[in-house]
Amino acid sequence: MRSMTGFGMGEASIQGGKLSLDIRGVNHRFLDVRVRLPRELTELVSYVEQLARERLGRGRYEIGVRVDGLALGATLDKERAQSVYRSLCELRDAVAPGADVPLTLLAAIPDLFVSAAERDADVMREALRQAFDAGVTSLDEMRGREGEAMAADLARRLASVEALLALVEGRAPDVLEAYRRRLRDRAERLRQAAGLELDGARLEQEVALFGDRSDISEELTRLRSHCRQFGLLAAGPDAVGRKLDFLLQEMTREVNTLGAKSADASIGHLVVEIKAELERMREQVQNVE
Repeated sequence: MRSMTGFGMGEASIQGGKLSLDIRGVNHRFLDVRVRLPRELTELVSYVEQLARERLGRGRYEIGVRVDGLALGATLDKERAQSVYRSLCELRDAVAPGADVPLTLLAAIPDLFVSAAERDADVMREALRQAFDAGVTSLDEMRGREGEAMAADLARRLASVEALLALVEGRAPDVLEAYRRRLRDRAERLRQAAGLELDGARLEQEVALFGDRSDISEELTRLRSHCRQFGLLAAGPDAVGRKLDFLLQEMTREVNTLGAKSADASIGHLVVEIKAELERMREQVQNVE
């Protein structure tokens, strides 16, 4: 298990300079990548985004790049400029022999100035890849440490939920018997007050109907199954945040049904405690990759 929150840094040497890259990750439902490069390297934003989408899971990531000790400004492509000027002179000789061909005309010609990213595109990409790989490794180490702490916390809370479910399961048979006693006491009071005879068969029918309406065995079975599945997923190495979130939604739904079915106050208190633990777990899972 890994957290979506973390910070990583990576560096790469490039032509006597240094390229530094940092990655900041926070929780997010999907993968959201935001890249900030020096103005001279903006043409490589899509390349960095591609690297991020290949290596990162869900989360919001801000990637920043800084270059030190290397001139990134655009430089004149002298060979192209000379070729263009010769072509202009040849055109002058053909249409207006003797006319001046000012150098200022070259300023209107596109692509005579080449940025560092264009001039050394392969070198820049390789440096970005090396720095990105180092940054992701650093990021994953930090996210892994936080993920271990989160997994331990979730395991403790899951154990608490399972213990509370065991208490609910142990209390469930007593609820039916308590209802039978209350029904018999009420029938006995009516008999004494109004002289009515107690119909044992009718009483047992009412108890059976109550037992059918308040039967929570299916909910308990599904909850135990969800708990086992949650524990297996949380202990695995894969990105499981969405699956865990889905399981917690299902567990909350089953607990709500369990609470609605049970008319017992003690079970009601246990249900409140279970829902509180599930909500804490869900808050934690929002930060799991």
